[in-house]
Amino acid sequence: MVLRITSPRAIVPRMRRHASARAIALFLPLAMACSGPALAGEPRTVESVDLGRYGGHWYEVARFPNPFQRRCTADVTATYEARPDGTIDVVNRCRVASGALVEAVGVARVTDPKTRAKLAVRFAPAFLSFLPFLWGDYWVLGLEPDYRWAVVGTPDREYLWILARTPDVADADYRAALSAAAAEGFDVGRTVRTQHGAQAAATAAAPR
Repeated sequence: MVLRITSPRAIVPRMRRHASARAIALFLPLAMACSGPALAGEPRTVESVDLGRYGGHWYEVARFPNPFQRRCTADVTATYEARPDGTIDVVNRCRVASGALVEAVGVARVTDPKTRAKLAVRFAPAFLSFLPFLWGDYWVLGLEPDYRWAVVGTPDREYLWILARTPDVADADYRAALSAAAAEGFDVGRTVRTQHGAQAAATAAAPR
């Protein structure tokens, strides 16, 4: 799923309750997740997220298949940019079968100020933001210490995204991200890799 914090843009998941995260799901969203399997209840998030470091451009490396991203065939990205009021601009993009890039713009807010690892994302018009069901959960479940990759999911474990700062990740990093998700009870066997083209690779390599 994507949050926007300034620079290129990143990925956002739909959350359990929200009709509006569905609209975005054209795309897609600290310390590492705690060790040991989650036995029951909701998945655990990372202990804390520095939203300043988390912002910027992310590439979707893998996800659980979901109906909201069916049109997305490749090049799924998300960009997060912090606003002065503490919310986060979110821009999600993906390439569809025609070759065109499509975009969804939303906003995210922190729902757990202590860890800043739980957020809610809305893609509906601002005048509808008072409606709770228009906000979707965006939980950071795993985070590489240098913020090179992140695992984002929903509390019902129905949606999962693996994000990275580059379109390709080392096998060891990908396995670590999958392990973080599995430790929180996600069925990582459902995960599918996201395709990225030469243009995405060139963008990732460009100086910032």
